[in-house]
Amino acid sequence: MRVGVLGCGNVGAALVELVRGRAGAIEARTGLRLDVTRVAVRTLSRERPVALADGVLTRDAAAVVADPEVDVVVEVIGGIEPARELILCALDAGKSVVTANKELLANHGAELFSAAEAAGRDLLFEAAVAGGIPIVRPLRESLAGEDVRRIMGIVNGTTNFILTRMSEEGVTYVEALAEAQSLGYAERDPTADVEGYDAGAKAAILASIAFGARVRAGDVHHEGIARITAVDIAFADRLGYVIKLLAVCERVDGPDGAEIGVRVHPAMVPKHHPLAGVRDSFNAVFVEGASVGDLMFYGRGAGGSPSASAVLGDLIDAAVNLRKGAHASIGSLGPARIRPIDDLVTSYYVNLDVEDRPGVLRLIAEIYERHGVSIRSMEQEGIGAEARLIFITHRAREADVRKTLHDLRELDAVHRVGSVLRVVADDGA
Repeated sequence: MRVGVLGCGNVGAALVELVRGRAGAIEARTGLRLDVTRVAVRTLSRERPVALADGVLTRDAAAVVADPEVDVVVEVIGGIEPARELILCALDAGKSVVTANKELLANHGAELFSAAEAAGRDLLFEAAVAGGIPIVRPLRESLAGEDVRRIMGIVNGTTNFILTRMSEEGVTYVEALAEAQSLGYAERDPTADVEGYDAGAKAAILASIAFGARVRAGDVHHEGIARITAVDIAFADRLGYVIKLLAVCERVDGPDGAEIGVRVHPAMVPKHHPLAGVRDSFNAVFVEGASVGDLMFYGRGAGGSPSASAVLGDLIDAAVNLRKGAHASIGSLGPARIRPIDDLVTSYYVNLDVEDRPGVLRLIAEIYERHGVSIRSMEQEGIGAEARLIFITHRAREADVRKTLHDLRELDAVHRVGSVLRVVADDGA
């Protein structure tokens, strides 16, 4: 099977090396020998970590897609265009496609899945969600008949590394980010990672597969980690939690039928929960099903070699299916009824700096009561002429908590509303 690769960066170069190194073993198992015959790049003069034979490299990606000698196309260039057009052309030309492009799938997945179905060819994308962690195929195949209730995961290694350093070494957010950049875990412009956009795209893909609905990146509520402070880390630890950036996809009953909630935000996770022990740049995805119970998929969620391993697994599947005249179907994706974030019901951590005088706590408690938000616990610390109040609420509706915070900010005795974090319950809810 002849393979055309679009892109030869970290993942593309690692894939070429992996195909070479594993070709014999793959042939022994499948009877197919994979051969990378064309590789499209932006510039020919750049040094690459992999040696390619003369005539393999080209700057013409469209020519690789159109080449009748190419059986399967691997897209690892990223971005929306020209990746979208190239994939559509490849499918139209009767070629199966493997991609690692989360941004594209999160925004145009339904269009691409329909094109693959119409062409009778594979569109496989294991590496798009959690690098080397196999999660897409289990959701598509092993759990296809399962009533998946919720997916909760750490799907961005950059933010997990930063939060781990803040929790374990006591460094600030700025210091941890600088270290992540120096180690190559974070880009020079880290916005996509630290503001939750990267995790949001992955959450949209996971929700689409798990719930059979067209969920787009724009449907995902996202918040980042830039406002997490050492105070939040310390209080979370004292209360038996760690702070993680979570991607959460869940199906819940709404007034007009089932709704899908998809969100990314920092949250306080109980230390006994399996996700609490996921450290550094590792990722993990926790799946809750009605029949199967709880499952967790853990490993390196990014990097050239782990992602290339996932791409190679898809490439082998696509090649075998092509030989058999078969293809893997994503199924029919129906419209998604997205649950508004205001309807979320969970517990909350609220950090307030207030004037340290009698009667202030009573005024604050009255505001909580006015909006139907019940206080589960409260701690107070003196900070000079002020006091810092830390509240954990019982489960409350997000809209009611927002109204509470609005009125707290209007109270003269409240000098600052600090971090507000959602809290994962001790039973994982």
